[in-house]
Amino acid sequence: MLDGKVKASEFPLLYHITPEEGLLNDPNGLVKFQGSYHVFYQLNPFGTVHKNKCWGHVVSEDMIHWKRLPIALAPSEYYDKDGVYSGSGIVKDGKLYLFYTGNVIVNEEERKSYQCAAVSSDGITFEKLGPVIEHPIGYTRHVRDPKVWQEEDGSYWMILGAQTEELTGDTLLYRSEDLLNWESCGSLLQDKPELGYMWECPDLLKFNESDCFLFSPQGLPAEEKRFLNTNQTGYLVGKFSQTDHFVSVSRFQELDHGFEFYAPQTFRDGERTLLYGWAAAMPASNEQCLPTIKEGWVHALTIPREVALIEDQLIQKPAVELKQLRVNEEQSTFSLDMAKEYRKTMAHAYAELVVTFSQHTKDFVINISDAFYLKHRYKEQEIIIERKNWETGQMEQRFGFYQGTLTDLTIYLDGSMIEIFINGGRLVFTSRYFVYGSQRELIITGELGAAEGIIYPLALQ
Repeated sequence: MLDGKVKASEFPLLYHITPEEGLLNDPNGLVKFQGSYHVFYQLNPFGTVHKNKCWGHVVSEDMIHWKRLPIALAPSEYYDKDGVYSGSGIVKDGKLYLFYTGNVIVNEEERKSYQCAAVSSDGITFEKLGPVIEHPIGYTRHVRDPKVWQEEDGSYWMILGAQTEELTGDTLLYRSEDLLNWESCGSLLQDKPELGYMWECPDLLKFNESDCFLFSPQGLPAEEKRFLNTNQTGYLVGKFSQTDHFVSVSRFQELDHGFEFYAPQTFRDGERTLLYGWAAAMPASNEQCLPTIKEGWVHALTIPREVALIEDQLIQKPAVELKQLRVNEEQSTFSLDMAKEYRKTMAHAYAELVVTFSQHTKDFVINISDAFYLKHRYKEQEIIIERKNWETGQMEQRFGFYQGTLTDLTIYLDGSMIEIFINGGRLVFTSRYFVYGSQRELIITGELGAAEGIIYPLALQ
């Protein structure tokens, strides 16, 4: 929902951020400025292919009702003439600064990237300040996606996704006192894991005891049940310091196990950390077969998520503001025992399903209109999601594992989007699925023990 209306579509999304037309990808510049939430995003306003990248811009008081603003940044200068690529935002002295990567195509085989800044007093109109960092020695032109934050001592820090001349992924670290003059501090990580050939969209999440380095490595080889998407997103747990940089104490963990999730970015809102991701990143042939292509638009951002670090695991929960969508007077509750099957025809495709399980829960299947399946395998402590690929027509699966027992499950349905949160957000899946018509048929079968459920219809109120 943007500007008070749902996009006219066979597959409309009610409460996710979508482009008015064209192609949307990475969330950018997430920030709370002058009391409002600002979400920027990669946007091609002229078509559904990856070119002509600008920064789309929406603003909200509550992360539910969004107003579309004019494009914030568009190609216009020698340093960004072929695309204003991803970056971040930060507030200093009452002004909003945006940092982004300018893309310049020299020829078919060569391109240049520039790390640039822009500034605004009103959060709507931005003045470009040009490049603020020289290209680092020892790296290819694949250096991009600046993320900036401020430390408690007042200093500013930036990390950049990068590719070494040896064609391995890396993240570069910079320091500044004024956001405009930056000094190189080398690599963010002391010990760099061998994870792909390029690291995109780096982010550093600061918590009390430990920190998280969040990034999207390209080129991870697929395993039987991991790394099955085109590119992955995950994190390392460790600790950041200005002297030792980031020291990791964990292995790489995937953040989201669904079919469509990539390039997340976080920002601070008081005491909480909020995250948006891009609900896409797929092979080009699959992307061009998406049903909304014929309508002239494609892709969406995820719902806002509150993230926290618990026992070296990054937990994601739907932002509390999403409860405003619940139509409480129309909610329906249900109970399930060992012998029951539950069926519910939902009048529309916007709903929140919350299920609490008992110790007797075993294998079960949640079927949504024969288009999307969630399967629980009790002995394996495994969740499997399954859908039909819209390009090939073949069924495809993604996998996730949990520890301990299965306690709860929350599913957000929004037209052609589904986001699933298992065990309080310890296991998360984001995916698209496409069903013609406004109704959804929910069927739950299996050994559910004494499970209890609530279905909330969702609407803008």
